[in-house]
Amino acid sequence: MGIFSVYVVNKAGGLIYQYDNNVPRTEVEKTFSYPLDLVLKHHDEKVVVSFGQRDGIRVGHAVLSINGVDVVGKNTTDGKDIMEYLKDSSNYPVSIRFGRARLSSNEKLMLASMFHSLFAIGSQLSPEVGSSGIEMLETDVFKLHCFQTLTGIKFIVLADPRQSGIDALLRKIYEIYSDFALKNPFYSLEMPIRCELFDQNLKSSLEIAEKAGNFGAGS
Repeated sequence: MGIFSVYVVNKAGGLIYQYDNNVPRTEVEKTFSYPLDLVLKHHDEKVVVSFGQRDGIRVGHAVLSINGVDVVGKNTTDGKDIMEYLKDSSNYPVSIRFGRARLSSNEKLMLASMFHSLFAIGSQLSPEVGSSGIEMLETDVFKLHCFQTLTGIKFIVLADPRQSGIDALLRKIYEIYSDFALKNPFYSLEMPIRCELFDQNLKSSLEIAEKAGNFGAGS
């Protein structure tokens, strides 16, 4: 079980806080001979697999390193263009590490805004007035839990489907927000949360919830 990440979205749909707690990473490193038997393409400033799957490498996986040198965007950290490098037969054999690339800050901002809109659509689709909106989305590998306050702030937790006690954890995070963000004289409403005490108490609460499997009253 595990809690993967936490998002806080303001009432306008802006991401004001995000923390990756325990994001699983599936990575595969293989040595290839020329020609490369995978088709790569540029996508969202990354080099990703567009065709061909083998040995745990999947379509959508990004190139994370080449010959042990990390990749940033379309280039290695030592300045090599990935696509050009892999076209040159003299560079083979080559060791390539593939995996799910971490979301960029811009991608997180965009996804938070999209969920805000989806939440509003969910409320409008309700056959009854006063719908709470989307409280949970479930996939085969994670659940998205959402708690919206009366003022429109959304607290979102992504967790393992087997993790229990998330509803209580969401309210605990709201309590931490009230105590260490709202009561901070230097914090402005609706703006990004940058408070060390908020960070510390959030991380502590996530650790307790993961170890206990739930987050009981009085925690």
